[in-house]
Order: sequence, then structure tokens, then C-alpha cells
Amino acid sequence: MHKVELLSPAKNYNTAISAINCGADAIYIGASDFGARKAAGNSIYDIEKIVKYAHLFNVKVYVTINTILSDSEIAKASELIKKLYEIKVDAIIIQDFAILLLAFEKKIPPIVLHMSTQCDNRTLEKIKFFEDIGIKRVILARELSIDDIAKISKNINIELEHFIHGSLCACYSGNCYMSAYIGSRSANRGDCSQPCRKKYTLIDKNNNIIAKNQYLLSLKDNNLSNHLDKLIKANVKSFKIEGRLKDENYVKNTVLFYHKKLKNYPRTSYGKVIEDFNPNPFKTFNRSFCDDYLFNKKDNIYNFLTPKSTGEFIGEVIKTNGNSFTVNTNETINPQDGLCFIFNNELTGCLVNSIEKTKKGVKIFPNKKIKPKLNTKVYRNIDFEFEKTLENSTTTRKLSVYFEVFDNKIKVSDDFNNKVELLFDNSKSANNSEKMCENFKKSLSKTSLSPFLVEKVEIKAKNIPFLPISTINELRREILEKLKEKILQKYKTKKQKPIDIAKFPLEKGDYRLNVHNKKSQEFYELCGCKVTEKSFESLQNKSKKELMRMRHCLKKATLGCNNNQELFLVDEKNKKFPLIFDCKNCEMVIMSD
Repeated sequence: MHKVELLSPAKNYNTAISAINCGADAIYIGASDFGARKAAGNSIYDIEKIVKYAHLFNVKVYVTINTILSDSEIAKASELIKKLYEIKVDAIIIQDFAILLLAFEKKIPPIVLHMSTQCDNRTLEKIKFFEDIGIKRVILARELSIDDIAKISKNINIELEHFIHGSLCACYSGNCYMSAYIGSRSANRGDCSQPCRKKYTLIDKNNNIIAKNQYLLSLKDNNLSNHLDKLIKANVKSFKIEGRLKDENYVKNTVLFYHKKLKNYPRTSYGKVIEDFNPNPFKTFNRSFCDDYLFNKKDNIYNFLTPKSTGEFIGEVIKTNGNSFTVNTNETINPQDGLCFIFNNELTGCLVNSIEKTKKGVKIFPNKKIKPKLNTKVYRNIDFEFEKTLENSTTTRKLSVYFEVFDNKIKVSDDFNNKVELLFDNSKSANNSEKMCENFKKSLSKTSLSPFLVEKVEIKAKNIPFLPISTINELRREILEKLKEKILQKYKTKKQKPIDIAKFPLEKGDYRLNVHNKKSQEFYELCGCKVTEKSFESLQNKSKKELMRMRHCLKKATLGCNNNQELFLVDEKNKKFPLIFDCKNCEMVIMSD
């Protein structure tokens, strides 16, 4: 069985360290510029610190440079890539083909390139193209089924990365132009305004309302935790958690959950995770979960009533009073918990001021006047005690080490044949050899603030010398620091093999190629694809263009597949978008007017 990689998002330094400590085999993080999450940038200084900590455990660090670039940005992007290479980042995640041209011309160092899901990686032909030009890894479209993935993997020899948890975009990644169209905030430039989480009304050509003021493009969150074995058999190498804007608690909880799920599979990183909480993905941000795309279903993928986190289901309302309501639940509810439920077709909620246990459940006294109807499903989207547990968690990660004490030196080794020794003054003999041996064992075992876990201290000295405890402690700190240095010196980043030219699957392409600069156009045309139109963001006339193409279908969700009415989506500003239904491919398209 091939080794698998659990890949975690990291918003910043602290989140990255928490992800590594909770069991991530790799993390992906944004640099100062050119990441698809503009609000999640990090300095070279912080990324370098993350790299040094990660590489101790053979954890990989990938940096996102996955926006499309303007001509004026290419030099800056190139300099950034050079800096990332110098600090030993393991790979960069890219979308813009200008970077492929720079690599082809050897104008950037040989840092490994991963093709972002923003490249719309959903066909065998596209992925084969990336393999042919020399790419190491492709990040698959979220919409692919397990059969799609298996078919691709059987016909290529390239690493496959797939999203297993987190938010689902309504549109194929990289082909969403809705945000750029309605508000000049480009998703492909890292500034998505999330139009899929806004309200719309669905009407027919006669203005009859089919669905009014609902979140018609908002999808539930992805959760493939029950299908990891199927993905492994389909030859997925990297299991990716979405969420570079998510907070540290979310990352701790989600990463440890999947780390435990994958504990029986061979992994790519090292070290023992020493945990102090039980993870539960339902207790942190989620819009409720689905796995529909993996099995070519779409019936459970949307929730038109809210785009917000609902959290975990706890029970139903069985009684209401003037200032309280009772829920039939066995869950422990605490003051300051956040509860939510659908009320008048909207998600509403409250904090818990106090509770009383009853024979049939828990009586809730909310922080505001609210009266849910009987049988209303109640969810907890803030578990106050669980959040405190995550904040205070000391879950950490350790590398096993082994000490040997000789007459005039100590040695330390790990499980990977890294060895360091340190001499010490042995001129003074110990009066009490047994006590001195115990001092060595006790002092050398104190590694709580280091990334090491001492599994054994073996005394091999024939004549144990006397050393003050403070000296032994200093020896321990010095030798473990030298071991860290040795591990990091031994770590070698892989190099990108030379980028080649290969035939692109299309002979020509329009704005959906996302060509935003001359170098990108040049690489496409070297690969036999004529660029007929620059990026959507460059267009003067944006009418009659595909703004979104998606597997989520409003016709199927509201009227059924056999209905042939013309349908339109209307936003809150009364802007009207024609819908096209590509039933052969089971896709819906939102057009500009």
C-alpha cells in the first residue's frame, strides 16, 4: 500500500504548528502575495520558522501561489518563488501558466510544482497533459466521483491530491467569474466575495417565483471521512482539508480527527502525536455534511435555508414556556453554548444563559426572547466547553530518542539513524554511583519543551563521574539542539524535473483558460492551444458569458429533471441571470445577462 499524506490548511504560524502537532503530514499556507485567499498571507520569516519545525518530522510545507498574475506581477512572483526555494519549501501550488513558462525557461529555481484545483482538474486529458510536461502532483476537482478518480489514476503516473473535508464551492474551481462580474472581486485573483453564499430567487420566463429569497447556490460541507479506504484504493496520495481562513481550533480538531482515521495506514511523516482531547468535526464550523459528489449524487448537497454553520444536531423541541424551551437531548448543554434552529425559514439562534435537567431532556433558558415551535430541530454551533478544551490543548508531537551515558560522553540517537555525541568532564568520580545514575536518567528524560520523547536512558559508564544536575541539564539541551540541526541538515527537498512542452487537450480556448498575462499565453501556444480571448477579468464586454458551471442543479432540486422551463436566478439587487441546463453532462450554467 502506498504511503498517504494528511494535508492541513494553515492560516498563520500558530495554526501551522498546531496542524503539525495534531498529526498533519503536510501543510499548505499562503505567502505574502498571490494566494487564492488574500486574507491569509504570511511573511517569509514565519514560513521559514514553520519549515524548520515541520521538517523535523518529515512534514512537507507547500505554499500557495495560485492566483492568475498580471504582466507587472510576474517579476515579483518570480522573486517570491526564489525566496521560498531558498528556505526549503517543499512545493508551490500554482494556477498561472506563466510560472510553467518560467520553469521551462529555467528562470526560476527547480522548486516542485503542484497544479492547483483552480486549474479545473476534472478530466483525464487535462491531468495527463500535466504529467507529460513534468508536473509531480495535481489537485483534483472536488466534483469527481470515486469512479472518475479511479479511472484517472489507472491511466496516469502522477500524484493525486483530493479534498476530503471542508467547504464546497458551487462552481468548478477556477471557472467561477460571478464575484468578478457582480462586484469586480475576482476569485482567480484571490478576492472572492462568495456570491454562492448569498440569497437568490428562482423564477421562470413569466416571472413566476419557484423559490424566493433563499441561499440557492450554497452547498453543505464536504466530509469523506467514511470513505478514505476507497480513495486510497483509487490511488489518492494526499488527503486535503479545506480551510486556509479557518481558525486554529478548527484545524486542531479536524486534523486530529483525520489523523486518527488514518492511523492504520502508512504515512509520510514521523513522530508520535500525544493528544489530550477527543476530536469531533461536528463540534466546529460546518454547514452540515455530505459526500454526494464522491458517489455521483446531488440530492443531499444543498441547504437553501442557510449558508452558516449549524454545528451538531442535539435534539428537538418538545416544550416551550414563556422564557424557556425544552429539548429532548442526552447531550450535556452548558451556559454560553450557542444553539441554532430554523425559524420562519431563516437560521436563528441564541446563547444559553442557564439550563435545568428534566426527565425528558434539558430546559434551555436563552439569552434573548425566542420561541421555537414544537418539533423544531435544534443544533449546537458553539460548544463552549469544547472550544475551551481546544484553546487549552497541549497536544504535541514528539520524535523518539535514546540516550547512552559513557564515562566521558553522552550519545543520543533516533529511529532514523541520526546520532550525536557530546563529551563532558569526567575528572571527578561520584561518591554515590547509584544516585548519580538516577540523576542522569532523570535529567536526560526531561524533554517536555523539546520535540523529542526520551524512550530510554542507558548507563554504559564503567565509572560514572560526578556532574551537577545543572550541567547534565545543559548537556541535554545542547545535545538535543545538535540532533535537531543534524535532522534538518539531513532533510533534502525534492527538485522539480525540467518542464517540457506537450500537446494541450484543446486546440483553442477562450477566457476560461484564465490567461491574464503574455507569458501564460505564450506557454499555451507553445503547447498547441491558441488563446482566442484573455481572462474574464481583462474583458471589456462581459455579457453572455458563463459565470459559473456546476454539478449542483436548481432544476433538479426544485422542479425535477424532466421540466423544460426557462429559468432565471435573480439576486438581491434584482440582477437577473439566465440559467442553462446541460442535462447530458448533468451540469447547470449561470450566464451573464
